[in-house]
Amino acid sequence: MAKLLLNADVGESHGAWTMGNDPAVMPVLDLANIACGFHASDPDIMRATVRLAAEHQVTVGAHPAYPDLVGFGRRSMACSPQQVENLVLYQIGALAAMCRSEGAALHYVKPHGALYNDMARDHELLAAVMRAVSTFGDNLVLMVPATPDSGPVRELAREHGLQLWFEVFADRAYHQDGRLVSRTQEGAVHHDQQIIVDQALCFAEGRAIRSIEGADLILHADTLCVHGDNEASIRAARAIREALGQRAG
Repeated sequence: MAKLLLNADVGESHGAWTMGNDPAVMPVLDLANIACGFHASDPDIMRATVRLAAEHQVTVGAHPAYPDLVGFGRRSMACSPQQVENLVLYQIGALAAMCRSEGAALHYVKPHGALYNDMARDHELLAAVMRAVSTFGDNLVLMVPATPDSGPVRELAREHGLQLWFEVFADRAYHQDGRLVSRTQEGAVHHDQQIIVDQALCFAEGRAIRSIEGADLILHADTLCVHGDNEASIRAARAIREALGQRAG
C-alpha cells in the first residue's frame, strides 16, 4: 500500500463566520492547506490555524486562490498569467509571515478551487503558479491534480526546479480523463462513507476506480484530500485514516 498523506482545506472561516470544524479534523491530517485571505480567512484566523496545525504536528501549506470572497474562490476569473503569479506570491508571503510568528515552517502550496482547476487545464497559468512558488523559494512543494499522464506537468516542474505532490480525492467523482466531475453535476460528490473509504483504498493500493463514464481509471498520487465541513465528513476522514493505518490521530 502506498503512503498517502492526508490533506484538508482549513482556516476557511472569515470574521464571525465559521466554515468547517478545524479542531476536529486537524488531528487526522498530515497536511493542512491554510486559506490565505483571498477566498476565505483573515489574519486572525490564519495565525490561529497555523498555531493549531503546529500543536498537532501537522505540516503547513499555503492555499492561495483567486480574489473571490463572495464566490469562495470557486469562480474562474480573467486573470493574466502575470496577475496569477503575483497573487499567488502575495498569499504565500502572507501565510509564511504567520508561520514565522508561530515558530512553524511553510512546506508546500496547494492552489484552491477555480484557480486549481484552471491551472490544470491551462499550462500558462500553471507555469505562472510555478514561477510564484519558485520565486518564493524555501524548497516549497507544489500540489497538483493527479492525472493519467503526468509527464507534461513533471517536465514543467523540472524547468522551474520544483518538487510536486500529486493529489486525489476520496469523495469526488472523476471523468475517465482524470478530471474531477464539476460540483454542478449530479453525482460529483460522494456522500456514502463506505464508497469514500473504498475509493481511498483504491488509490492507496494502486487499483482502478470507476469513472463517471463507467471506465476504469488509475491515478497515482502522493496525497489524498479529505474534508471537515461537517460531522459526516469528519467521520469519513477518520475512517479513511483508520483504513489506511498510517498515522495515529
